[in-house]
Amino acid sequence: MTATAAPLDLLLLPTWLVPVEPAGVVLKEHGLGIRDGRIAFIGPRAAALKLSANEVRELPGMLLSPGLINAHGHAAMSLFRGLADDLPLMTWLEKHIWPAEAKWVDEAFVRDGTDLAIAEQLKGGITCFSDMYFYPKVASDCVHNSGMRAQIAIPILDFPIPGASTPDEAIRQGVELFGDLKHHPRIKITFGPHAAYTVCDDNLEKIRVIAEELDAAIHMHVHETAFEVQQAVEQTGERPLARLGRLGLLGPRFQAVHMTQISEDDLALLVESNTSIIHCPESNLKLASGFCPVERLWQAGVNVAIGTDGAASNNDLDLLGETRTAAMLAKAVAGSATALDAHRALRMATLNGARAMGLESEIGSLEVGKAADIVAFDLSGLAQQPIYDPVSQLIYATGRDCVKHLWVAGKQLLDDRQLTRMDEQQLTATAIAWGQRISGHSE
Repeated sequence: MTATAAPLDLLLLPTWLVPVEPAGVVLKEHGLGIRDGRIAFIGPRAAALKLSANEVRELPGMLLSPGLINAHGHAAMSLFRGLADDLPLMTWLEKHIWPAEAKWVDEAFVRDGTDLAIAEQLKGGITCFSDMYFYPKVASDCVHNSGMRAQIAIPILDFPIPGASTPDEAIRQGVELFGDLKHHPRIKITFGPHAAYTVCDDNLEKIRVIAEELDAAIHMHVHETAFEVQQAVEQTGERPLARLGRLGLLGPRFQAVHMTQISEDDLALLVESNTSIIHCPESNLKLASGFCPVERLWQAGVNVAIGTDGAASNNDLDLLGETRTAAMLAKAVAGSATALDAHRALRMATLNGARAMGLESEIGSLEVGKAADIVAFDLSGLAQQPIYDPVSQLIYATGRDCVKHLWVAGKQLLDDRQLTRMDEQQLTATAIAWGQRISGHSE
């Protein structure tokens, strides 16, 4: 069926259109047509106006890009935002976060926290996110109801966690959820062993076997801090990444989150296995965890995506801001002003995230046939003028408050900064009530 066979559901006419693929391209005065939730047309404005469309939206001063992809986070932890700031990772986890989780996390917490995170992310231009947290079925229900797209990683640790008293129970729940949702158009289930220091070889082997059988991805914190790597070497004589390689976990379906410590051997292993890395610069900076050498990885051909991590360690779910930080940090770490330019930074926040999740044929770029996951950024404001390169202005001079409209699979979830399916006032009131309970100011 050609693009003109039936009327378009929606024709968007922005000032700029950045497809991300092909790389480095900015299309001026072009239109994008959507039909049945997919991109059906991209072409010059004059050609677009000749097409029949049920709705036409003029978007002057706006840049249309693929929806941003937040490739790592813990959505429900938005309810712990600011709870235990300015502490090193292990102190933060062991003394504050883990005890708070043991006390407060239940299905209601996960539902309310995930809804809060979804709303924040939609308002920030994110159309797809990866979530790794307890009660994953509850989180998947939230995603389903919201219209958003997500990868849900089933959390697996060697000790009891909220919602699963043993690792075997967590794996079993994961397999069941994978089966239930394998045909869901917007939700992908993956397995999320927490980290090398919280999951033993036997459980990692089980996860590897099941992930291979189901062709499912594995999403895991790896080399988050120098201490983690040093402790592993002292205890076992082996770096965590090397251990994962020996156990057969690394590969194109493996998502290594953080990777602030990368030796020459680590780099060789990443390249050889075609493993993706999820870079979370602001969480790593805030927890003083180290610096992921993004430019070195990029030049070696490693796929690097970007994530915010949870709001308890960031403290926001602002992927546009995260991408700006990533671009700045990459330059400082590489000692080169040409490292991670604006166009590559945007690619990292879109198509690279899709590739890490195995969704690159579906989302991550604006191409005919792909799902219509699209965001419109308003660059007409004072702070964006004058515009020489709209992608540079987007990355270096624009905040998430410039996100104007957003569509997932052709459905508009943000219209002129307003959420179309969620009640922002209700979400805010619910979050405030949780904060009062957790801080002990109410019963």
